[in-house]
Amino acid sequence: MRHNSDDRDGTTDTTRTLSFDQPTPEQARAYTLVLKGHIAIDRAVFPKSTTGFQIDSLARQYLWSDGLDYFHGTGHGVGSFLNVHEGPAGIGPRIAYNEAALKPGMVLSNEPGYYKDGEFGIRIENVVIVKEINTPNQFGDRPYYGFEHVTMVPMDRRLIDVSLLDGKERAWVNAYHDEVWSKISPRLEKGGLAWKWLERECKAF
Repeated sequence: MRHNSDDRDGTTDTTRTLSFDQPTPEQARAYTLVLKGHIAIDRAVFPKSTTGFQIDSLARQYLWSDGLDYFHGTGHGVGSFLNVHEGPAGIGPRIAYNEAALKPGMVLSNEPGYYKDGEFGIRIENVVIVKEINTPNQFGDRPYYGFEHVTMVPMDRRLIDVSLLDGKERAWVNAYHDEVWSKISPRLEKGGLAWKWLERECKAF
């Protein structure tokens, strides 16, 4: 998509679940378990040659502990000015995702979820880029990779059960919201409705 000669965008994909009423304890717990899985993928560090098939369980582990799961993949490739869903890389239990190793520069989604038939659904999605990570060691004399998130949309605070987050997860949420606020608030009318909403949603726990 081209706005003008100096401002270009590409393909993106962002999903957020929002609550417009007081969530039930079940809904807040499910949302928070999905969020924990989202954070686990975002913070993952893995060696070269790792595939999305191998790291998929990082996102599902907290739901699994409650006997819950989701039928969709955890992430898909995102094209540049091309398809929103683009292979060959992705994160999920499909054996095809074990055929393409994750490499620096690949753009993927990180979107665990949970759906209770006939009642409610949850999805938390950011677009992430694979990048090389500096680690204290490099076992096997190979580089280690992780993710950089590029989506700047706050999580729904009222859906988060903070008691289910450990210290590192709370720190991640606060740091993410700080980043969202610092990058997005200057683009909004100060004191306007959108600015006030963003300020509220980005407050630290």
